[in-house]
Formats: sequence, structure tokens, C-alpha cells
Amino acid sequence: MNTIGTADFQGKNVLIRVDFNVPLNEELEVADDTRMQASLPTIRSVIEGGGIPVLMSHLGRPKNGFEDKFSLGHLAGHLQNITGNTVHFANDCIGEGVKKICQDAVTGEIVLLENLRFHPEEKEGNQQFAANLSGLGEIYINDAFGTAHRAHASTGIIADYFPGAKMFGHLMQKELDSLDRVLDSPQRPVTAILGGAKIAGKIDVIHHLLDLVDNIIIGGGMSYTFIKAQGGAIGNSLVDPERIEMALEIIDSAANQGVALHLPGDSLVSREFSNESTVEVVDINQIPEGWIGLDIGPKTTKHFEQVIGNSKTIVWNGPMGVFEMSNFDKGTRAIALAMVDATTKGAFSLVGGGDSVAAINAFGLADKVSYVSTGGGALLEYMEGKTLPGVAAIMS
Repeated sequence: MNTIGTADFQGKNVLIRVDFNVPLNEELEVADDTRMQASLPTIRSVIEGGGIPVLMSHLGRPKNGFEDKFSLGHLAGHLQNITGNTVHFANDCIGEGVKKICQDAVTGEIVLLENLRFHPEEKEGNQQFAANLSGLGEIYINDAFGTAHRAHASTGIIADYFPGAKMFGHLMQKELDSLDRVLDSPQRPVTAILGGAKIAGKIDVIHHLLDLVDNIIIGGGMSYTFIKAQGGAIGNSLVDPERIEMALEIIDSAANQGVALHLPGDSLVSREFSNESTVEVVDINQIPEGWIGLDIGPKTTKHFEQVIGNSKTIVWNGPMGVFEMSNFDKGTRAIALAMVDATTKGAFSLVGGGDSVAAINAFGLADKVSYVSTGGGALLEYMEGKTLPGVAAIMS
């Protein structure tokens, strides 16, 4: 398989699938360019190799064709500023006009295509749409791990049109190497930390992790389903009644497989989902009616810190509470700091998933862990052991 380090880009248009699905503010300016920055090493490699990067991405979830608020045109100026290279924006992603823009671009310049999802054929994985996109480049690079779990035209289909000329970008390769380090050849003990509001999307992840890890820490809104399953009183806390039996199965499976399953013992609770409401600490299985669990408590925090501190490999997906509110960010912050401390002592730490990444960025700690993943759904599916279409398309 070709790699970005050995490919000959000289004089060639290089079609790169990036993940520029970034947040925009009310003025439609880039509010957080983390994902754009993450693709710069790949873009620079192509330019330094004498190639012309032709970038394609989606942005948001447009419903019926063009919507100005989802136009990648709003990113062109910012991309030019952070690269220092001239950026030509094409107001579509296929068609003769777009081909001409790509053909006229010269070495040192960048072409940015319009939002792929303005065409429904992108999400459909349409063969002809993929073929049309492929005509814009002589080499294909997938550098969008965040969309690698989608069998879309620009991720799972287009690579077929580049036999011998398809490869991963630096970001994609780094994502896969980091995840493989956690899943395939980790230093032990291995600890997985799972949080966030919903248990539904993480059931299969937990089952798969039971074969791989030594500890599973569960916090956040999803933990109350486990407490309810054990007969605990959780007041008005978040619960998924359809997953009660599944939670019990996980508890039993963990015990049978010798995996330590760490559930919260206490909780910060409030009468309202509000930062101004009265806060109390109670045992998590004795939350009074009318009260809501919104963060792990101090006893749980101390216990989780000890587990993380004794770990050599740590992967974290999902906050411990409503970290966006200052009264309920202590548990999530403590987890982040414990990971940083373990990292400084030689552990490998990986953070992934939108809320976890947002939290560690908000705490200013992203550069103090081993790796921060750009993937949410793709990360979870990879952790489930699933084959990602965007990865398989390059490997085949």
C-alpha cells in the first residue's frame, strides 16, 4: 500500500477527504478550527511534494441542496490564513466548472470544494457521484477519521477509482496507530472510561472492551441505568429503561471475565437542571425523588483517580457529569487531571468523542495527554471491533 511519505505528488492534483465539519459562530466564522489544524500536516506534505491539494468535506446536515449556513465558502478565508497559501473556492464539488478550477490551480495553491452533502448522492454512496469526484485528482488521500465509519461516496466508494494511488493522510494514520496501540498491544493495566448521557450507543463498545481491558469506569448520565438495574433509587436522574437488562448482563459479564467494573458510589444532585440550584452529595443509589444526579461525587472521584493512577493505558469517551456547568464539572475535570498525571508517569492516554474532547480542551489539558482523537462515532465503532468503510477502502 502506498503511503503519504513515499508518494510522488509532483505536478499532480491530490484529492483529499478532510473533516472540516467545524462549528461556525453567528457571523458564520470558524469558531473552533481544531479539525482544520489537524489536517494541516497532510496538506503541507502534498504542497511540499509539488502537488496541489483539492480538499473535499461536508459541513453540518443540509436537508435539500445548498444552504448558505453550511457552505464551505465560509471556511476559505480561514484556511488561507492558517496555511499561508492561496485558496481557490469552488462553488460546487462536481462539474466542468469545478474541473477547470482544479486544472488551473498551480503548485503552492489549494482548491477547496463546496459541501459534499449539498448532493444527496454523497450520503447514498452513489457510484456515479464518486466517479465524478474522482475526476478531480490523480491521487486520493483519506484524512477524515471522523467520517471513516460512513460508507459515503467520498469515503467508502471513491477509493475504488484510485488503484495503486490511494492512501491514508497523516491524521488518519495517527488515529489508527493510536487506537491500535490501545486495542491491540496495550501496556497493562488497561482502563476504559465511559461516560456521557446515553448508554444506547455504548453497549456494544462495552461488550467488546470486556475482552481487552482490565478496568471499565462508568460515569455520566449512563451510569444511572446501571444503578437502577441493581435496584438503586435514582430520583429523577437520566435512565434508559430499555437497557436495564443489558446493564445487568454487562455487570455479570464483567464479573465472569475478571474485568473490574467501577460504578459511581456517590453523586452530586440538584432539584433542577441548573447551575443556580441547590447542590447536595448523596449515595448514588439513594437519590431522593425530585432530585437529579448531575455529576459524580467526591468519594467516587477519589476512587476513579486511584484506578486511573494505577493504569498504563487509558482511553476516555464521555464526561462524568454536566461539565458545561461550573457546579458539575468537578468529576470530569478530575478525570482529565488524573489522565494527565498518569501520562506524565509514562501511561498512554487517548481521549475521543465530542464531549470528552470539548471538556479536555475547555480545561486546557489537550496537549498533556498522549492523543486526542478527532473521531466520535468512528472511534466508538472502531472500539466495537467493526470494520470502518473509509479504512477498508484504502486497505483493499
